[in-house]
Amino acid sequence: MASTREWFETVEEARRRAKRHLPKPVYMALVAGTEKGVTLQDNLTAFSELRFTPPRIADLPATRVLATSVLGQEIALPVIASPTGVQAVHPDGEAGVARGTAEAGTAMGLSSFGSMPVEAVAQVNPKLFFQSYWSGTRDQIIQRTERARQAGAKGLIVTLDWSFSNGRDWGSPAIPEKMDLRTLLRLAPEGILKLSYVREWLKHGGLPDLTVPNMGVPGEPAPTFFGVYGEWMQTPPPTWDDIAWLRGQWGGPFMVKGVMRPDDARRAVDIGATAISVSNHGGNNLDGTPASIRALPGVADAVGGQIEVLLDGGIRRGSDVVKALALGARAVMIGRAYLWGLAANGSAGVKNVFDVLRGGIDSTLLALGRSSIHELSPDDVIVPAEFGRGLHK
Repeated sequence: MASTREWFETVEEARRRAKRHLPKPVYMALVAGTEKGVTLQDNLTAFSELRFTPPRIADLPATRVLATSVLGQEIALPVIASPTGVQAVHPDGEAGVARGTAEAGTAMGLSSFGSMPVEAVAQVNPKLFFQSYWSGTRDQIIQRTERARQAGAKGLIVTLDWSFSNGRDWGSPAIPEKMDLRTLLRLAPEGILKLSYVREWLKHGGLPDLTVPNMGVPGEPAPTFFGVYGEWMQTPPPTWDDIAWLRGQWGGPFMVKGVMRPDDARRAVDIGATAISVSNHGGNNLDGTPASIRALPGVADAVGGQIEVLLDGGIRRGSDVVKALALGARAVMIGRAYLWGLAANGSAGVKNVFDVLRGGIDSTLLALGRSSIHELSPDDVIVPAEFGRGLHK
């Protein structure tokens, strides 16, 4: 169907609508990567280097099978929402993402740095995975994960692909610690340029307060984003023994996010993880590392089906999803794409993004002569000889 005011046909159109709607600092925080953005760009470029084998003529059923499962949850398509921090792009925030993903028939990850409490989000979409950084003491980490378990989280994601703070060559957007009068006056020029954004927030009771309730204690004031960011910065990175301990404490479905090396993938298998996500944090970790899709084949080969493998980074269309599945992923995770949808049209925009990807997956399967995502294999993709050089060891 053609685009309308309430519908967009592509993820790229969602991005353009988000750019028109959001104040520049908010939009830049969504699209930027670390330093020069080499890894950010490679996440996109690498998909363009992959080619499909020529379409085949086949006797196919009227509908293709897109459903699968991740961390024990049945999902209608092989795409889930990756956890992203404070979602100031729309007043509905994580609840809007939960509603959109639930309506799309899929799961979502909720960041521990999110702006809404896990209890509220889990009520909207029960297929919820709680994401935790290695931040603070072990007791604090367990307190957060147990809170998520009590709220109904079905799985735990521990994120290891955001390991240190570094700048952006184009300048990091200034993020205020709180929305006081001085901050509002400073941001007034941006607000005047994007009045629809300001009106949207005021209609819902006020501007974002940039607090992170899931890092605090229920019943007490939520800590600020900068407060918990500082705690994370001062916490030594975890070892594999630490991750194994957390895996044992959680006891349920468990994903290690940020695995880009075959040897780390094998370690994740050894500690009993349920899944790994091949991810470079959307180009927001160490700049100059390869695209996550380049690392995927080596990681998938290393674990040999012993563990669920997901791909996170650079997904913009359904054909990207199919390429990832053909190279060994069970499903993919998206971040920026659904945030653009949220900015463009709230929870309906989130569902719109998943529907766009669903349609693209289906049409790609049809062209490839595949009746199911589970039939995809490396034979469906032409991979350049130098595509993942140095990553398959």
